[in-house]
Amino acid sequence: MGAESVRLNTTASNIANANSVSSSYEETYKARHPVFAAALDQASSDMTKGAGVKVLGIVESTKPLMVEYAPGNPLADANGYIYKPNVNIVEEMADMLSASKGYETNVQIADTTKRIFRRVLQLGQGQ
Repeated sequence: MGAESVRLNTTASNIANANSVSSSYEETYKARHPVFAAALDQASSDMTKGAGVKVLGIVESTKPLMVEYAPGNPLADANGYIYKPNVNIVEEMADMLSASKGYETNVQIADTTKRIFRRVLQLGQGQ
């Protein structure tokens, strides 16, 4: 669930900064994306051992920024250009929906597992 949470937070940050404007390429917000890797669960028993996901880090997108000629904008550089983030709102919304569904599924699986363990304990006690 932690990976989906990171994904949601990163996507939310990208969407929040999608309409920001800057006067230089270096200062412009660049879309960020988490990098994941499979991680074996060393703490589990051999019967339930499986792979999970861990966050290796967050990287900035290498897609080019948008450059717009806007000489009247107070943030325009000496040549009259402003710089906008390389955030694609449609992609970000799709990613947010996917992460949200993944998070929701993980919560449902955890709840179901908890109910099954509780029922097994009740059966073990003869109830």
